[in-house]
Amino acid sequence: MSNALFADSPAKGLVCRNCNATYDLVAQHACWQCFGPLEVDYDPEELAKVTRERIEAGPQNIWRYAPLLPVGVHPEDRVSLNPGLTPLIDAKHLAKALGMRKLWVKDDSANPTHSFKDRVVSTAVSAAVKLGFDRFACASTGNLANSVAAHAARAGVPSIVFIPSDLEPGKIVQSAIYGGTLVAVQGSYDDVNRLCSELTETDEFESTAFVNVNIRPYYAEGSKTLGYEVAEQLGWRLPEQVVVPMASGELLTKIHKAFEETAEIGLTETGKVRMFGAQSAGCSPIADAFDAGTDVITPVKPTGIAKSLNIGDPAAGPYAIEACRSTGGGMAKVSDDEIRDSVKLLAATTGVFAETAGGVVVATLRKLLESGRLDPEAETVIYNTGEGLKTLDAVSSLVGPTHTVKPSLKAAKEAGLLQS
Repeated sequence: MSNALFADSPAKGLVCRNCNATYDLVAQHACWQCFGPLEVDYDPEELAKVTRERIEAGPQNIWRYAPLLPVGVHPEDRVSLNPGLTPLIDAKHLAKALGMRKLWVKDDSANPTHSFKDRVVSTAVSAAVKLGFDRFACASTGNLANSVAAHAARAGVPSIVFIPSDLEPGKIVQSAIYGGTLVAVQGSYDDVNRLCSELTETDEFESTAFVNVNIRPYYAEGSKTLGYEVAEQLGWRLPEQVVVPMASGELLTKIHKAFEETAEIGLTETGKVRMFGAQSAGCSPIADAFDAGTDVITPVKPTGIAKSLNIGDPAAGPYAIEACRSTGGGMAKVSDDEIRDSVKLLAATTGVFAETAGGVVVATLRKLLESGRLDPEAETVIYNTGEGLKTLDAVSSLVGPTHTVKPSLKAAKEAGLLQS
């Protein structure tokens, strides 16, 4: 019955990442046999039918990749702000500053609610409607709440989003402005996520789709479009190495999956993309495990300014570690001061004002280059996942007017503005 709802989709079911147990396309995120995470399983014959020409004939947003996603083949099935096809910027001045040959910035702050979360929410809520849910919800560090509330407003569906109470003011305001229910929880993101997991088991929330809890397998697939787009924007070829911010670790694993899929079905030539993960030193459980040579994640209490990455118990951490190790990549963590400095460097060399997560990526790129772990001669893509206007507090004390003058030529001259 549930699979019939997805009859025109290339998805054939859900599969456990750990034990390979299979399930129908239902609202379920954990395996009943081993409690491992579930992900969408596809029919390889259907994926093999997807061509560059079919994709390029599609809409100018993520739904051009609908033949590679669990939902959205038919436009009427999409619940979406139509995110995607965000700029891939030739960062030649940043590359020169860092001593690199070729560097690109994939700038997902250009999405409708100014973060990559619009991609995952579009796929999640499209699946939620098919599965019969009539309210959208999430546990969020900010950007996801913004996107869920906006999608619900566009669709005319009620929303209830849960956030830590100490989030950046910009993200709180953006979540609230769409008119849904906004619940600020006095605790960390991990506390928020635990509460939401408990709520999904109650009768009152039976018809509520928590995009990153009970319908998480569909949600996670939206991140793959960040890999597909980079391949397409590079002329259907893969970069040699990428640097991706890590919170749960899922974004990195799905971008890696997308690169592998494009090669497997012939959209790109076969090649291995070296995956590098970036974390803040205030919350670095995945990078710490990687450095320790293990895939066992030790939960931490998050601190630091990169709040959108502050997940102390990251569910996909072991899979992110495996992706980096298997491709010959790596990970690093960076301090708040390095993050701030890198937000400024990115803005000054590319015109991209990133939120703190983008600063984490650029700072990690610099650290990996300095340590010799990342090849300066290899073509590299780094991901900026959010807009700097959401995290103004992080850098507001570091920048401001370079001159303050009276409105006269004399004052301008005295300030040195008329000197050649």
